[in-house]
Amino acid sequence: MTRIVIIGGGPGGYEAALVAAQLGAEVTVVDRDGLGGASVLTDCVPSKTLIATAEVMTGFDSSHEELGIEIDHDGDGVGDEVRGIGVDLGVVNRRVKRLALAQSHDITSSVKRAGVTVLRGRGRLLPGQDQDGTRRVAVAEAGGGQRELVADAVLVATGGHPREIPDARPDGERILTWTQVYDLAELPAELVVVGSGVTGAEFAGAYQALGSRVTLVSSRERVLPGEDPDAAAVLEDVFRRRGMNVLARSRAAAAKRVGDRVEITLSDGRTVSGTHCLMAVGAVPNTADMGLAEAGVKLSESGHIRVDKVSRTSAPGVYAAGDCTGVFALASVAAMQGRIAMYHFLGDAVAPLDLKTVSGNIFTDPEIATVGYTQQDVDEGRIDARSVKLPLLRNPRAKMQGVRDGFVKLFARPGTGIVVGGVVVSPRASELIHPIAIAVDNSLTVEQIAKTFTVYPSLSGSIAEAARQLHT
Repeated sequence: MTRIVIIGGGPGGYEAALVAAQLGAEVTVVDRDGLGGASVLTDCVPSKTLIATAEVMTGFDSSHEELGIEIDHDGDGVGDEVRGIGVDLGVVNRRVKRLALAQSHDITSSVKRAGVTVLRGRGRLLPGQDQDGTRRVAVAEAGGGQRELVADAVLVATGGHPREIPDARPDGERILTWTQVYDLAELPAELVVVGSGVTGAEFAGAYQALGSRVTLVSSRERVLPGEDPDAAAVLEDVFRRRGMNVLARSRAAAAKRVGDRVEITLSDGRTVSGTHCLMAVGAVPNTADMGLAEAGVKLSESGHIRVDKVSRTSAPGVYAAGDCTGVFALASVAAMQGRIAMYHFLGDAVAPLDLKTVSGNIFTDPEIATVGYTQQDVDEGRIDARSVKLPLLRNPRAKMQGVRDGFVKLFARPGTGIVVGGVVVSPRASELIHPIAIAVDNSLTVEQIAKTFTVYPSLSGSIAEAARQLHT
């Protein structure tokens, strides 16, 4: 029987384990923190659970007056203007952690039911291959024991952890990483978020909705510098309109506690102060002290594992998946990399990873969802495509719901009309992007989308309308 050892139990690891077990392999997963990895325990699941509470607050605040809803806070039968709803962050965070643990337990149960052996501990590759082509993995078990595993193939799926600035070390109380915010018992009165990428934008928007006064420190010209510029402009406008202090072109150099506050020093000498500071300045791959280089695995300067489109590393019999590869920091991509690795090694039918079919979503309010080629690809000549952008203000369903911010954008090839990309900025954009993703993945044309019935009224009607406008 083929022996597979997987180091790391995140989406890339546990999905690979399920595939390998289904294909008849003997599978062992070595995991340090709990199956699901950071994605389930400290990142994706917890943050989106927190954001779900924030969405309720934002949805009410942003549209209740337009929809004719009044709040009577003082019992006099007359609606009041002062916001009378709030959150108990201790309750919210207890729910966040409870759901994360429950999800991890569910994953563990499903993996074990598939016949996979789960070892709690830390694994590292031992140098070289054996004469029969197998690999060896040393395991330091959580209980203190040591063991050695022999594998026909090894998958490394160890994820990453928050990057730290030398002069802004998190203390878990006032200066925090995104893994530490769930220990807060009270809502930060004034939160400074350093970093305006996806993580920073999501947390800044969520805490602002929950009631914190938020300052977002962005080292770039705009928030979400790597995303569609039209989408980023909408979000930044919403942030500012709701009272967020957005500091563009402002790089944080240091952060320190001053009494019960935090003082952040910017690179130009200015200072920003708050009761708490969240550092969201990127992630570092968990690849140190794993024996990777000694085993022949090539790493990039950033420490990420170099892989090809079927998840192979430079070392025979060693694959890698997830954030430790630096390919695309999404749980869905990690899971697909893990599955592809097992399909490839075990001889099943496999298609190489195609990042142009990956759907991504930023869980701000409004959400930003993307798939396929981007505006930057078009502007820089990497693909010849036409585009149409329809504001949601024109959509009848959006009008009924009091939705004012957002749009649908489609990219299509001239002549053929094949859909090659799309952007949706709206509530629940994560759901609306799916028909566009199907079109991109299956090379559907704008004519095919335009002729497909949509519900009236619906937000998805804007997708069909955009396709009609691109039809020639």
